[in-house]
Amino acid sequence: MLSPSDCIFCRIVAGSAPASVVYRDDDVFAFMDIRPFNVGHVLVVPVHHAAYLADLDLDVGGKLFRIAQQIADATRRSGIRCEGINLFLADGAIAGQEVFHTHLHVIPRFDGDEFDLLDALASFVKVSRDQLDDTAANIRSAIGSGHSHPL
Repeated sequence: MLSPSDCIFCRIVAGSAPASVVYRDDDVFAFMDIRPFNVGHVLVVPVHHAAYLADLDLDVGGKLFRIAQQIADATRRSGIRCEGINLFLADGAIAGQEVFHTHLHVIPRFDGDEFDLLDALASFVKVSRDQLDDTAANIRSAIGSGHSHPL
């Protein structure tokens, strides 16, 4: 098991590594992916380290998906190009998990995007920290607006 100092997501949650934050509470932390498949790609992680989905407290697991659902709705209303959403969770190396801290991807999709699930691990868009911060702010401002339940 990784210690928090060895896990990049634990360091991000602790504030010792940079992140463009979309959402945070006592159980769940959401931030912009630094290797996004499309602009607006958010990672939703548990605050407390859980390497695999089976290690995750069931209530926190449910909350992870509820927050992802609300972020997906907010993303659609944020002005980011988004005609659809993929939620993706890789559980284990063979499934494509690269960071062994459970994380749920919220990926905006649109017609003609270059995201191919089979080639996804090799194809990222280049993005600056300023772009990540701006995108996080757009989604943050859309959370709680519109018809969805507030986070």
